[in-house]
Amino acid sequence: MQNVDAQELSKFSDLAHKWWDPESEFRPLHEINPLRLGWIEQTGGPLAGRRVLDVGCGGGILAESMARQGADVLGIDLAERSLKVAQLHALEAGIASLSYREVAVEALAAEQPGRYDVVTCMEMLEHVPDPASVVQACASLVRPGGWVFFSTLHRQPKAFVHAILGAEYLLGLLPRGTHEYARFIRPSELAAWCRDSGLSLQATRGMGYNPLTRRYSLNDDTSVNYLLACRREGI
Repeated sequence: MQNVDAQELSKFSDLAHKWWDPESEFRPLHEINPLRLGWIEQTGGPLAGRRVLDVGCGGGILAESMARQGADVLGIDLAERSLKVAQLHALEAGIASLSYREVAVEALAAEQPGRYDVVTCMEMLEHVPDPASVVQACASLVRPGGWVFFSTLHRQPKAFVHAILGAEYLLGLLPRGTHEYARFIRPSELAAWCRDSGLSLQATRGMGYNPLTRRYSLNDDTSVNYLLACRREGI
């Protein structure tokens, strides 16, 4: 059995044609992308010349931006329609250092252990049945000393209010039903999965949204959205 929820795949596949519309349901991803890209390079170093894997790449917003920084990027996902959108956009943009595959991260880990300098897995863990398995696979895919970056949502009441009631029902930033609170992940849980997988936690950041200015920012508050940076142990 693949580590995938068919309903989650269908949810994002139905919106696949809107991935690159910055005014669509994917607007939040377009707006936070410069923040997460900047944090990845600030924490793990410049991406130019590095081999990068983006797990759960969707329509390729982050994958394409990392390729534009000079990285050799592979984006993987199990949503076929989203991948086709990503491939078409990369083709139109003429980005040669970017490719995509429809493959589960666990299968790729068995095929290409230790191949990548950097692995990213953003806004994906809360959409799969077994997130710990994804963390383990990401750890297997990165080389010793390489970096792994995660982002997800904190399972606590404030996150329910902000990310579901606020973002989905009051502000309409996301389609209703985008998230399921029971699948949110506490930072302590994610950190434990990382340690168990041979990853050493290096940095943590929170991400906030100001509804008045309609701007996102990185901060020290990990009570809703948060990012973790880890390194694979060894030389």
